[in-house]
Amino acid sequence: MTRAWAVVALMWVAYFLNYTDRQLISSIYPVLQTELGFTDRQLGWLGSIFLWVYAVMSPVAGQIGDRMSKRSLVVGSLLLWSAATALTGMSRSPSAVLACRALIGVVEALFMPAAVALLAVAHPPEGRSRAIGVYSTAQLAGVVMGGWYGGWMAQHDHWRWAFYSLGVAGILYAVPYGGLLRRTCDEPPAVARREWSMATLFRVPSYGALCLVFPMFCFSLWLVYTWLPAYFHDRFRLELGDAGLAATAYAQAATLAGMLLGGFCADRMYRRTKAARFWLLLAGLVLVGPSLYLVARADSFELAKASAAGFGFGCGLFMANIFPSAFDVVPDSVRASAVGGLNLIAGLVSGFAPLLGGEFRRTLGIPGLMTIASGFCLLGAVILIAGIRLFFARDHERVSPAAIST
Repeated sequence: MTRAWAVVALMWVAYFLNYTDRQLISSIYPVLQTELGFTDRQLGWLGSIFLWVYAVMSPVAGQIGDRMSKRSLVVGSLLLWSAATALTGMSRSPSAVLACRALIGVVEALFMPAAVALLAVAHPPEGRSRAIGVYSTAQLAGVVMGGWYGGWMAQHDHWRWAFYSLGVAGILYAVPYGGLLRRTCDEPPAVARREWSMATLFRVPSYGALCLVFPMFCFSLWLVYTWLPAYFHDRFRLELGDAGLAATAYAQAATLAGMLLGGFCADRMYRRTKAARFWLLLAGLVLVGPSLYLVARADSFELAKASAAGFGFGCGLFMANIFPSAFDVVPDSVRASAVGGLNLIAGLVSGFAPLLGGEFRRTLGIPGLMTIASGFCLLGAVILIAGIRLFFARDHERVSPAAIST
C-alpha cells in the first residue's frame, strides 16, 4: 500500500508541472496582445491549437502506452514538454507562440494515458477512485499556480522568465522521477491481444456514453480555464494577478473538495453498486450545468465566486471518476488506449471553447458561451442515465475477472 501511494505522489508532482505549464499562458493574454500583437482570434487559437493537437495525439499515445514501457513514456513526456515550455519564452511573434503550443500538445499527450494506466495497476478497483482523485488534484494546483504565477510575472515584466523557470523545474524533476518510479511502480505487461483495437473500444456502449459526455464536460471546463481570468479582468476591473487568482482559486479549491469526496464516495459505493462511478459522474454534471449558468449571469463578484465554487465542486466529482468509470467497462489490457480515446474526442470538441471565446468575445460574449455550455452539461446527464440503465450491467459483467477467467 505504501508503494502504491508513492506512485500517486510521484505522478502528482509531474501532473502539477504539466498543468502549470499548460495554464500559464491563459493569465498573460493582455501582455501577449500589447507586446506581441495578438488579436482576440489568435488568443483563442492558443487554447484551441493545443487541445486539437493534444486530442489527435491522444489515441496514438494510448496505443504506444499499451505497447511499450509506461514508466519510460511518462518520464520522456515530462522532459519534452518542459523543454517546449522553456522554448515558448523565446518566442517573438504570435506564430512562434502558436507553434510552441502545438508542440506542447504533442508531447504532453504522451503522459496521461500511461500515467493513469500505471495508477490503475498500483491500486485495486475498490481503491482506484481515491487514488486517481488524489492524483487529479495536481491539475487543480497546477491551474491555480499557472494562473497566479503567469499573471504575477507579467505584472513585473518577466513573463518570459515564467516559461524559462518552469521548463527548468520540469527537466530537473525528471531525474529523480525516473529513478523512483523504477523502485516503486510495477510495469504492466504490453498488450498482446490485437483484437482489442480502438474501434472495438467504441463498440462498448457504456464507454461510448462516456465518449459523448466527456467532451461536453471538457468544453465547459476549458471555456472556464481559458477565458475566466480575462472575463473577471474585464467585468470586475481586477488586476491581472488578482483576476488570474480569483478565476482559479475559488473554483479549484471546490474542485479539490469534490475530487477527494468523489473518490472516497465512489470507492465506498462501489461495494454496493458497480455503477457507482457512473452515478457520481451524473451528480457532477447536474451541479456543473446550473453553476456555470450562474457564473455567466452573476451581477456581483461575490455571487460569481460562489457560483465558480459550485462549478468546481461538480467538476471534482466528475474528474475523480471519469477514467475509473472507463476501467469498469473495458479490458485491463487497453486502459491506456481507453484514456487516449476519451481524450481524443474531448480534446477535439473542447478545442472550440478557447477559439469561440476569442471569436465571439465582443459579440455573443463569454457569458453567452457559458450559458450554452451549461445546457450541454445537462444533456450529458441525460445521456449518462440512459447509459447506466441500458448498458452498464452487461458491459461491466463482460470484463469482470470472473467472466474473463471463463
